[in-house]
Amino acid sequence: MFALSKGSRFAVVVMSLGLLTGTSQLAAAKTWSQEHPRRAEVNARLNLQNWRINQELKQGKISVGRADALHDQDQFIRKEERFDGSQNGSHITAAEQKALNQQENGVSSKIP
Repeated sequence: MFALSKGSRFAVVVMSLGLLTGTSQLAAAKTWSQEHPRRAEVNARLNLQNWRINQELKQGKISVGRADALHDQDQFIRKEERFDGSQNGSHITAAEQKALNQQENGVSSKIP
């Protein structure tokens, strides 16, 4: 059906191997980012703070506007965490984690 020269066959094999390698590296990067302990710790804290804000709102301890402002601050921290991770091979450095934790502490102290 198709006649390929030796050079063409070699090129097809090399391209196929390159595609396979690239795909496996993307899969490994996704696993790394999901399981990296520093990112997991920061994201767990953000999820807990989100829950705390919602609980305080339900109990009437904070207003809707205050809850929205706290959620906005948490969303900013989450965006910063994602950006930091995208710059460092899907993980954050210890210094970045420390900075994010300090920002989370600031938001946490504003939740009654």
